[in-house]
Amino acid sequence: MSEVSLHHGISVQRIGAMILRYWYLLISSWPRLLDLLYWPAIQVITWGFIQYYAAQNASYFARAGGTLIGAVILWETLFRGQLGFSISFLEEMWARNLGNLMMSPLRPIEFLLSLMVMSLIRLLLGIIPMTLLALVLFHFNIYSLGLPLIAFFFNLIFTGWSVGIFVSGLVLRNGLGAESIVWTLIFAILPLSCIYYPVSVLPPWLQYIAWSLPPTYVFEGMRALLIENTFRTDLMLEALAINAVLLLASFGAFLALLRSARKHGSLLSGGE
Repeated sequence: MSEVSLHHGISVQRIGAMILRYWYLLISSWPRLLDLLYWPAIQVITWGFIQYYAAQNASYFARAGGTLIGAVILWETLFRGQLGFSISFLEEMWARNLGNLMMSPLRPIEFLLSLMVMSLIRLLLGIIPMTLLALVLFHFNIYSLGLPLIAFFFNLIFTGWSVGIFVSGLVLRNGLGAESIVWTLIFAILPLSCIYYPVSVLPPWLQYIAWSLPPTYVFEGMRALLIENTFRTDLMLEALAINAVLLLASFGAFLALLRSARKHGSLLSGGE
């Protein structure tokens, strides 16, 4: 059977084969599935009760409605999108299989695209139960946001992929000794993304840095929608423009780190 190729000879069959590999790996391990469900559930329950308390004791939070739970769900979208990408990559490192893949006909771009699709699958498995818990326990329906939710979702997943591609390249070049960066780098932008508070809370000099991060626009847009019933199209377009630059830069960084790993022999070792 002939291969179906996309632009520049990208093979749909090879991408599909990699997606199937990660899917079978995921469904064959209940701890992996439990991890997808457990932490989002804990997050939404914990922050839901915090919001109940805040609504009873602070006029701002009472006026803000479901901003805390909405922020948690959107943060999990960003975090799980990046983590889903990086975990699939790390599983190749842990299995010492990355060298085999890079010597196969699989192209680096095909490898990254398969990781992106797998990231979406992992994300949906964790986020959908989380949104249902928020609806049942706290009567917050994230889907009531309508079409703006799509803009929020894709801007956050694009940022997650950018971070995931970059940190995967760092681990590829530096070995599993750099594995902790997979979990730590995304949290470095958490305070500056203004997830639980507006940008105006930050000192003026930090606000410039905050506005250079796409998630900041998403969370400001979420608050404008929930509090003022206004969808800020300008914020979403600015976030999309920054995300486009970040994605291209992350692809370039990954390919450069891959070449460096091949040159220095770290592609096959991949140890600590």
